[in-house]
Order: sequence, then C-alpha cells, then structure tokens
Amino acid sequence: MKSTLVSATLMAAIFSLSVYAGEVSSQSKTAHQKENSHQVQQLNVNINTSSIEQLVLLKGIGESKAKAIVEYRETNGKFKVIGDLSNVKGIGPKLVEINKSFLSL
Repeated sequence: MKSTLVSATLMAAIFSLSVYAGEVSSQSKTAHQKENSHQVQQLNVNINTSSIEQLVLLKGIGESKAKAIVEYRETNGKFKVIGDLSNVKGIGPKLVEINKSFLSL
C-alpha cells in the first residue's frame, strides 16, 4: 500500500511539473510574439539606404531578395517611389503592398 501511495504521489508531482512547464513555455511564447509584433509595428525600412540586414526584417524578404534590392539600387540609383521596388527581380506588387506600411524613401 505504501508503495502504491508513493507511486501515485510521485506521478502527481511529475504531472504537475509538466503542466507548469507547459504554462511557462506558453507564457514565454506569448511574450515573445508580442515583442516581435511590437518590433514589426515600429519597423521603418528606407529602401534607398537600408542594409541587407535591415531589409530581411520585411515580410517575405530573405537574404537573396535583400541582396537583389541593394544591387538594383546600386545599378539604377535610388528608388523614386515605393512601388518601384517591384522592378527588382523576385519582388512583385503584392509583396510591395504587404510591406508598404513599413517602407520609406
């Protein structure tokens, strides 16, 4: 009987710890998501001066597209309007529209 009681107590303790760990993990993820959301809301990327590292912060822009933006800018000069970003190979009007509120000249 003692052995059953000890086993049951041990199982309850382990279960409680796993539930608590899940709650802490969930809270941590939520805090991280809020922080990332806040950073995105404050994001302002100047397409004429931003580095590759800054450009990859945009939605749908990876390193290769960011490099293409910089190369296009170096070859053709500054963008005159934000919509000109769609002239870069691999970047279409839809991608420009998604990021429009984060972009500046």
